[in-house]
Order: sequence, then C-alpha cells, then structure tokens
Amino acid sequence: MSGILRTRSRLCSIISRNDRRFFSSVAKEPPREPIISSSIISDQTPEPPSPAPPAAEAGKKSWTVLKYGLVAALTSGIATAGYATYAYSLDEIDRKTKALRASANYTTGDDASSLDKFQAYLRAAAMTVPAKLVDIYLDLRRLAEEQVRGFTEPTSDKLLPDLHPLEQHVFTLVLDLNETLIYSDWKRDRGWRTFKRPGVDAFLEHLAQFYEIVVYSDQLSMYVDPVVERLDTKHCIRYRLSRGATRYIDGKHYRDLSMLNRDPAKVIYISGHALESSLQPENCIEVKPWKGEADDTALLDLIPFLEYVARHRPADIRTVLASYQGRDIAKEFIERSKEHQRRMQEQKKQGRLWRH
Repeated sequence: MSGILRTRSRLCSIISRNDRRFFSSVAKEPPREPIISSSIISDQTPEPPSPAPPAAEAGKKSWTVLKYGLVAALTSGIATAGYATYAYSLDEIDRKTKALRASANYTTGDDASSLDKFQAYLRAAAMTVPAKLVDIYLDLRRLAEEQVRGFTEPTSDKLLPDLHPLEQHVFTLVLDLNETLIYSDWKRDRGWRTFKRPGVDAFLEHLAQFYEIVVYSDQLSMYVDPVVERLDTKHCIRYRLSRGATRYIDGKHYRDLSMLNRDPAKVIYISGHALESSLQPENCIEVKPWKGEADDTALLDLIPFLEYVARHRPADIRTVLASYQGRDIAKEFIERSKEHQRRMQEQKKQGRLWRH
C-alpha cells in the first residue's frame, strides 16, 4: 500500500513539472498581431462598377443635345436681334415684320374645306412663337429707345417760350459760357476760381438793347445758374439753357439751335468752340477761346458788327455769315466798313463835280 502511494506521488510530481514547462514555452512565444478589418478591405481588389442602364445613358444624351440646341437657338436669336438693331430702325423692322405677325392670326372663311382649315391652323400655330418673339423685341426696343432719348434729346421740343408779338423782328444772340464769357481755373492752393472775360459786362449791357440774349451751355444747371447769377448782375441775359437742353451724340453734347423756338434766320451763336459744339454751323460765329489772357478784346471787337446786324435786320443772317466764312468777322467788318465809307466819299465827290 505504501508503495502504491509513493508511486502515485512521483507520477503527480512528474506531471506537474511537465505542465510548468509547457506553459512557460507557450508564454515565451511572441504575441501575434491582431487582425484589423481595414487592412483586409485595402487588400481586397475592388469590384468594377456596374454599367449604367442603356435607358439612362440615352436620356442623358438627349438632354445634352437639347441643352446645346437651346444654347445655339438663344445665341442665334441674340445675334439676329443685335444685327437688326444695328442695321434697321424701329419703324423699318415694324414694317418688315408686319406680314410675319399677321400670319399668326391667319384664319379661313366659313366656306373653306376641312383641309384648308387644318392647314391654316398649322400655319398659325407655327408662326405664333416667332410672331410673339418679334412683338417682344419691338416692345423692348421701343422702351429702350424711349429711355435713351430721355438722356440724348433736349428736354423739350421748344427750349424757349414764344416771342412777344411786338418782338418778332428781334434777333436772338446765343452765347456759350466756358471759354467764351468766363474761364474756370483750378490750382492746388486755392481750388476752383472763375474769371470774367475782359469786356463781358460792356458786351452784355450794350447788346441787350438790340438782342434777346440767351446763354446755352453744356454744363449742368447747378453750375450754370450760380455762375450766370454772379456774371449778369444787371439781368441782361433773358434765358439760360444747360446740359438738359443739348443733344447727346457720340459722347458729346451739341447745341441744337433748331430747338430754340426761334426763326433760324434770326439766330446767332457765339462760342470759342462754335463750329464743333453746334449742329447748325451756318449760324455760328467762332471767337478765340479765352483762357485768362488779360489783354483779350474779342467780345468788344464784335460789338460793331452785331450792332450793325441788329439795326439793319438782314432777311437771313446765315447768308451774311456765309460771306465772312473763313475770315475774322470783327476785322473783316472793319475793313468792309472802311471800304464802304471810301466809296461813299468818292460818290459825294463825283456828285459835287457834276454840280459844278
């Protein structure tokens, strides 16, 4: 019995030693890396995308074709409208498209056959959209031209009120402002300053006895009104016209003397830039532009000629001015006056000789 117990204890000790060796050898092995799901995904080969259904591709192509067709039609329409605007006036387009717009309302008589009525219906339906587009274009262009006309045309068809019946014989003397009656100069130390041309007071006061004097400037009224108030203390100037009364053409403001409500045969326009600022050069007297010269006498030199015109009242001042074309009117008038006096003296001498 004791021998069996000793044998059993030895077996247990041997088994326990073997178990410790097994567990120690397992523990000494390095731990394996855990498997990460993302690395598995990256290692897998992606599946190719499934091809789009044939119906979806066909719809996409149809939409692309439709889109480009609409863009092409819109571009063509804009180009056509632009060319028509450039090449034709509003009245010309209205006249040329009248038949097209009338075809949209084409109808047949009650006695027409069913085929004729059907054809008329198709024709009217086909012309409806083009006719409506033309109507829209005409309306938009008419509106745009009215807006532009508000900026480019004078504010009124009659810039001056009617002359009094007793003054129908009076000539109208239209004067520019800048570099004609005044000169505005700017310097850093004093800013803007306005100077009166030498002789302007005597010029206005003397000629106001014979003329209806009007100032016609391309400046804004907020500039013209205060300047004229300080310039014309004796109220020789009857009317003032500013930028709103000019005609705007190609980026420049022009004086349109035909809008003055005066007889063109009795209108004289004086300016330092008369020929380039008026639409009626035949009514212009151009003087030297004044830029501050103290010895200037241009206005005073013109008084004899202007007084002569006012007293003798020629039938058409444009004919008189045409005879001075290309010459200095003030100097030429003095020369002609001297020549006239010389001839008169010769005639008097001849008369005396005949009496003797």
